[in-house]
Amino acid sequence: MSIASLKGVLKIFGETELTDEERTQLAQEVMLMVLARATAADSNIKNIEIDTVREIINKHTGVDFEPSEIRVAANSVLFEKAPLQKYVASASRKLALAERVDISLALAEVIRSDDRISSREIGFFNQIADGLQLSPADLVGLVEG
Repeated sequence: MSIASLKGVLKIFGETELTDEERTQLAQEVMLMVLARATAADSNIKNIEIDTVREIINKHTGVDFEPSEIRVAANSVLFEKAPLQKYVASASRKLALAERVDISLALAEVIRSDDRISSREIGFFNQIADGLQLSPADLVGLVEG
């Protein structure tokens, strides 16, 4: 998958319905953008952070992104036009609940990976969870039934 095109992310602004394949690609792209952006929070992206993001994305999606793709996503010009939360909120309307929860769980893994959690990371997580339209019940796996 080429991150350079971000076809799934760009398609969310259209009115067309996504195929299952397009929705899966969108979920992978949103996960990539969110996790990569988490590494750029301190504007100094370390190789260990890139490796961690690659490992977690691969574990959740089976996709092995190149380090350069993660760096491009972390510094994407998309964020100059609108904040990440806006893209995440738009994408969440096209994604299934399980995909949105999986993105939040992957983000939590990235945040926990360095054994030190800052208030900035907590704020970032809360913004993304809000953008993904996840309730506290969704985040802890409480489902009716």
